[in-house]
Amino acid sequence: MTTQFGPTYVRAIAPYVAGKPISEVAREFGLDEARIVKLASNENPLGMPESARRAILQAAAQAASELGRYPDSNAFELKAALAARYDVPPEWITLGNGSNDILEMAAHAFVEHGQSIVYSQYSFAVYALATQGLGARHLVTPAVKYGHDLDAMLAAVAEDTRLIFVANPNNPTGTFIDGAALEAFIAKVPPHVVVVLDEAYTEYLAADKRYDSIAWVRRYPNLLVSRTFSKAYGLAGLRIGFAIAQPEQGDLLNRLRQPFNVNVLAQAAAIAALGDTAFLEQSAALNADGYRTLTAAFERMGLEYVPSDGNFVLVRVGTDDQAGERVNLELLKQGVIVRPVGGYGLPQWLRVTIGLAEENAAFLAALERALAPA
Repeated sequence: MTTQFGPTYVRAIAPYVAGKPISEVAREFGLDEARIVKLASNENPLGMPESARRAILQAAAQAASELGRYPDSNAFELKAALAARYDVPPEWITLGNGSNDILEMAAHAFVEHGQSIVYSQYSFAVYALATQGLGARHLVTPAVKYGHDLDAMLAAVAEDTRLIFVANPNNPTGTFIDGAALEAFIAKVPPHVVVVLDEAYTEYLAADKRYDSIAWVRRYPNLLVSRTFSKAYGLAGLRIGFAIAQPEQGDLLNRLRQPFNVNVLAQAAAIAALGDTAFLEQSAALNADGYRTLTAAFERMGLEYVPSDGNFVLVRVGTDDQAGERVNLELLKQGVIVRPVGGYGLPQWLRVTIGLAEENAAFLAALERALAPA
């Protein structure tokens, strides 16, 4: 008889599958790594800003003899920089090893085993993973036009609901909720239910779509805003995110936060990137240009896509439930990595990160070949 370890609800978790790394695709298909285009993980195609690179080198040089010691667990300087940027007290900020860490911490801080969490169909996979990892109940509301139905989410709140996950813009669909509608929703959520507003892609929003969620944190004690340095700031490899919430929430998060969860070099890079507005503007402009290029090509090719406010586009590549995997394989053979989203219940679709102009062109050429009749 085989011994089974761990609770049933943990064994039921399907592990998170990340976008394929370039090295793996090169090995699998016998390709030259230098010619592979990766548009799978919503990374900033510009990479790390030069300001952050310089900060890392400087920190490494200054702390060479200190890198054998633990970092500042409270990240005093980074939290001070974030507090100044968002005009909140430093104790309102919690740092995470990427914003995924923040989402997991929030679930563990506010939800007990058997209680419920509300989130939308076609929303970030980590919401389901965090819920399942607690042995909590999933209250998943049907999407409308591939995005959140806020009325349905509010109606789904049960007596034992303690947390609601909302992504804006949403991943993997790129849909956006207007700021006024979002605040009206938050105002109606019962005060004992925490709303986690996941804004990983907020820096890509056009100026006319921006709203001040930090001001909402001041008004609503049950709101937690989660952000990341992995996307527009170009620091995905350093794994750093943060939450802004009133201190009652922050205190609970910090009771669960692993000590020293943000390393010395990540802290230095984040401080530099936070002040690099020119890099953020360049990233947003490049993304807007790439979005126009990709969507114009999809329209020319007769492909359905979901209008996106992130740095990616969800595109339908067939009508059968093998379409996404089939086209993805043909793209991989050509050295183009995108993200199949069958695991999200979207087997006919692919999610494509917006890249540099030459990367977008390579993807579109490969896609046309992949879709060409045999």
